[in-house]
Amino acid sequence: MPGFKIAYLVNAYPAVSHSFIRREIDAVESCSAKVRRFSVRRPNADLPDQRDQEELPQTTLLLDRNIGAFFIAVANAVIFNLWRFLKALMLALRAGGASPKSIFKHMAYLAEACLLYRMLAKDPVDHVHAHFGTNPAMVARLLHKLGGPPYSFTVHGPDEFDRPQALDLAGKITDASLTVAISSFGRSQLMRWSDPAHWDRIAIVRCGVDESFLQPIAPQPIPAAPRLCCVARLSAQKGLPLLIEAAALIDRRGLDFHLTLVGDGEMRPEIEQMIAGHGLEAKVHIAGWSSSEAVRDHILNARAMVLPSFAEGLPVVIMEALALSRPVIATAIAGTPELVDEACGWLIRAGSVEHLADAMAEALTLPVAELQRRGAEGRRRVLEQHDSRINGAHLLKLIEASHGINRP
Repeated sequence: MPGFKIAYLVNAYPAVSHSFIRREIDAVESCSAKVRRFSVRRPNADLPDQRDQEELPQTTLLLDRNIGAFFIAVANAVIFNLWRFLKALMLALRAGGASPKSIFKHMAYLAEACLLYRMLAKDPVDHVHAHFGTNPAMVARLLHKLGGPPYSFTVHGPDEFDRPQALDLAGKITDASLTVAISSFGRSQLMRWSDPAHWDRIAIVRCGVDESFLQPIAPQPIPAAPRLCCVARLSAQKGLPLLIEAAALIDRRGLDFHLTLVGDGEMRPEIEQMIAGHGLEAKVHIAGWSSSEAVRDHILNARAMVLPSFAEGLPVVIMEALALSRPVIATAIAGTPELVDEACGWLIRAGSVEHLADAMAEALTLPVAELQRRGAEGRRRVLEQHDSRINGAHLLKLIEASHGINRP
């Protein structure tokens, strides 16, 4: 439907780890919809990718407004729509529970919803789509209670599945016109925590890779050199201490290797300490945050990409590595087994240093021809399931259908 207007709401956008949202927005806009971008807060890291840098000026940052703007927005909601404001206030108080800290947070979400309502009153949209079932979905829900447009939200995991009751996933699903999961596993978890009467409004829209990963590529042979890479935020859920332990184990076995960690995060000091403690400074390198082009180069220069996560949704970086015809070593958790198996990589037991080390050793020593075979199968799967243009268009159709608009 030409002219259909959507407001995208994200906690921090644009961001290095949220490039898949940018690709989804691009796909939605390519279908003639108009998208306004809203972020609760400013990204808390540099943006090495130029496309993310270009997104920032197009994004309205709610918390960049001064406190007076929030007071005015709340006062307007009270004065001109008291009944709806009271309904939103009661919802926020219920969601806050008995914890003063949680109540304070939900009062902040209500103020954000009031500000967003005031902004959208001046430039209306037909629908709000939030990414993540945490505070962005709550702000969209409160906005709807205030009289704002219908909303939908995408749940990625694992954060939402760690505390579904505290986040009131069931209530958010009930009030939403559409809830989106990124995998069959994710949909099953949303079904677990919601009323079966609402299951028909829970859909799967898989994340997609950048168009550059989907275009025909000149064959780039897998290197004979024993190099591996890991692309991940240096955080607890990514299991990186396990990766360093596995690297130390294969080092003790006498295997030659080099491992590059592409990313940064709160665990960097601990990871650096572990690398030094095992004497791996010459073999394990932390590259930090990198542009998409640099990430691509790191993956292409490796025999395999490894991601030993403890908790995930379905990592986009796995799709990117497979799209580049590089096999992947990943843990058998959440939605990952829907993409990765022994035909395109290694699916390992989560939390097992030995199993991880064995997979890394095999990736380092397998003939290049076998690695290329696995990589080719991985690329085939990504082309089939994770084209951001197709998946973004599918999301728009689902959103429009929730409004009674059916595209051919």
